[in-house]
Amino acid sequence: MRTRRGMCYPESELCSQKKRSATAKATSVVKRRRRDSIPCGGGGGEDMASFGRKRRRPSPRAGGGGGGRDFFDGLPDDLVLSVLGKVAASASSPPDLISVLLTCKRFKALGLHSMVLSKASSNAFAVRAHGWCDSAHRFLKLCADAGNVEASYTLGMIRFYCSQSRGSGASLMAKAAIGAHAPALYSLAVIQFNGSGGSKNDKDLRAGVALCARAAFLGHVDAMRELGHCLQDGYGVRQNVAEGRRFLVQANARELAAPARAAAAAPTAPAAAAAPAAPAPAPAPAEPSAASLRHAAGAGCPLLSDFGCNVPAPEAHPANRFLAEWFAARGGSPGPGLRLCSHVGCGRPETRKHEFRRCSVCGAVNYCSRACQALDWKLRHKAECTPVERWVDEDVDGDGDGEGGGEHDGVGGRNGDVMEES
Repeated sequence: MRTRRGMCYPESELCSQKKRSATAKATSVVKRRRRDSIPCGGGGGEDMASFGRKRRRPSPRAGGGGGGRDFFDGLPDDLVLSVLGKVAASASSPPDLISVLLTCKRFKALGLHSMVLSKASSNAFAVRAHGWCDSAHRFLKLCADAGNVEASYTLGMIRFYCSQSRGSGASLMAKAAIGAHAPALYSLAVIQFNGSGGSKNDKDLRAGVALCARAAFLGHVDAMRELGHCLQDGYGVRQNVAEGRRFLVQANARELAAPARAAAAAPTAPAAAAAPAAPAPAPAPAEPSAASLRHAAGAGCPLLSDFGCNVPAPEAHPANRFLAEWFAARGGSPGPGLRLCSHVGCGRPETRKHEFRRCSVCGAVNYCSRACQALDWKLRHKAECTPVERWVDEDVDGDGDGEGGGEHDGVGGRNGDVMEES
């Protein structure tokens, strides 16, 4: 013990005894607490060894059996929706999207969000005709309600031509057309040109030309070709041969550019990528690939463009492919006295007798539009068309849609194949 002046006094025996008793009491309390916390059981040695170790915190690993929190649960919904939207936009078939939705409950709930469905590609809901059912119809309706223009167009085509629900199908196609969907604009133009769903007097040629012009402005090749023929023939618009020819040349140029863009987008070898660029020689006519041969079974051999180059036949839109499969499964006829468009990549049926125009040279084929006639002429009909003195209608109904005095309103030019109103 030390005083203020620094002097030390020996510690008394009473103080040291009190200090020792306090230390012993604290030690006994600690030992009692440890003894009470040791679990009871037969393996006392193992329990003591495990008790001596430091307790670890459970790690938040995915799928942990200890009830830890999953990292996936901590992801915000916005991030998951963004990822699912990219998956839906890049899906090449319906199973690509459906398999993701079946992964977990959260994917299924967020995968049906309007933000994801509005970005789904046309291949994500490209349902085949043999697989059409109520669930496929509901899924397409969900996508259309979410603002997906491809779904609106596809469901509109199915309702208009297959389900014969003309009003709702046309409104869905109009909804897609408002969203600047070029195929929907062109389909509405074909409906206006033919008066589909009504009588012959319901044709509106000026509206059809206006819709074609809008679709052509968006780069739709068939709309460009249709508008070019309308301008050349003065069909629904003032005749302007030079302007019509310009649209036809532009349509063929885009037709030729499509395979070139596909070849440029294909991956190349590293050595070829490192090689210096050199002027490419004129390409030799390529043999038809397996894909083009598969398409040839339904849409003809490689297309000979107006520029004299072999161009593969254009791939049909999933909606047109659905129509072709739908009516092929029903005997190839949409109804008694009704015909399908002879261009196999189209699939559109007549909604009344003698709605489509037929070839005035042979009378064996009929088309919903001049664009389909021009494509089918290059694909196959050029080799099959044989002139006849005069073809006769199989059925002539009394609604004024018959032969009608030989009115020519169709495609003339290099092919010599003119469509005539049937």
